[in-house]
Amino acid sequence: MIKVNAIGDACPIPVVKTKNAIRDLGGSGVVEVSVDNEIAVQNLLKMAKQKEYEAKFDKKSNTEYIVTINVNSEVISDTKVTNDSSDEIKLKQTVVVIDSDKMGDGEEEFSKTLLKGFIYALSSQDIPPAKIIFYNTGVRMTTEGSASIEDLKVLLNAGAKIYSCGACLNNYGLSEKLQVGEVTNMYDIVGHLMDADLVIRP
Repeated sequence: MIKVNAIGDACPIPVVKTKNAIRDLGGSGVVEVSVDNEIAVQNLLKMAKQKEYEAKFDKKSNTEYIVTINVNSEVISDTKVTNDSSDEIKLKQTVVVIDSDKMGDGEEEFSKTLLKGFIYALSSQDIPPAKIIFYNTGVRMTTEGSASIEDLKVLLNAGAKIYSCGACLNNYGLSEKLQVGEVTNMYDIVGHLMDADLVIRP
């Protein structure tokens, strides 16, 4: 059994920690996850159902839940990045566009937390997007002071190309503060989007 402590962790960290623990099992076994809210419980149960794992939860208190996932090696089907042509197609055709330092139009600090969580979740996928393009205030995510730099470096190392709009960097006084990826221009951004099979915009 592997025990995972996800108490106090924001979405999607409990799910990511659990998926990593499942991989560490190396086959069949049990993962027991401690979380502190019902949303995390539902997210873990949904993930288990998608993977066809048996799962249950026990409510210890209003701030402590134990989710137990029974992993059967016969149904482990996490996709691995290989040189298979189907994986190469996914890598070539998926582009993520981030045009703000927030996700959605809600409360500012919460919206920034959502975007940080999105990038973290993106960095934890088995297959990275081919390209991630940042423009407008989105370039703040690739520059000095961003809380997402390490997650973006993980994506870069996994094979994703990361681009930040040069005019946007200049407009916000960030031209000398780029921390990850490379500078691009609007002409090339349009080209990347035209070539994409799938564009994701959080």
